[in-house]
Amino acid sequence: MDGARVFNAAEACGKPVREIVAKLDTVMFCLSKALGAPVGSMVAGDADAIALGRLYRKRLGGGMRQAGVLAAAGLIALEHSPRHLMEDHRNARLMAQGLAGIPGIRIDPARVQTNIVIFDVSGTGLAAAEVSARLKQRGVLINPIAPTLMRLVTHYDVDREGCELALAEVAEVAA
Repeated sequence: MDGARVFNAAEACGKPVREIVAKLDTVMFCLSKALGAPVGSMVAGDADAIALGRLYRKRLGGGMRQAGVLAAAGLIALEHSPRHLMEDHRNARLMAQGLAGIPGIRIDPARVQTNIVIFDVSGTGLAAAEVSARLKQRGVLINPIAPTLMRLVTHYDVDREGCELALAEVAEVAA
């Protein structure tokens, strides 16, 4: 399983990650996307699968030397970050509800279940890339994913105040 955001999915479902992945032979999950580590992903599985993964990693030239500091950051992320995911999801719902109130932007806040918010800016008369560029000049980073669609992600570095500031900047750009 590509479980890059499995911790977000588990939080949204109200289930522990171990329950979601229990029937899988292997799972890869990202330590940086939801959990706040500076880099890294992990693969979990039985000993044979891990041995095979190491073999292929070595054959393809992957791996790092002296990765202990990064591994330590990954352990801290695993131990401490999952309990903060609900806040990321609340912030995403706040963003969705705020975006829904901005003229020219279309979004169904009920569809936001994790920390990812996708919205349509076609009603602003601007392309998503232009909205993104204008927001970047204002210190708000939201990427276009299609000519009229944008995608924002809340995470451990984004607090409620930051979300409210971003909403105000989106409203200014949309106007």
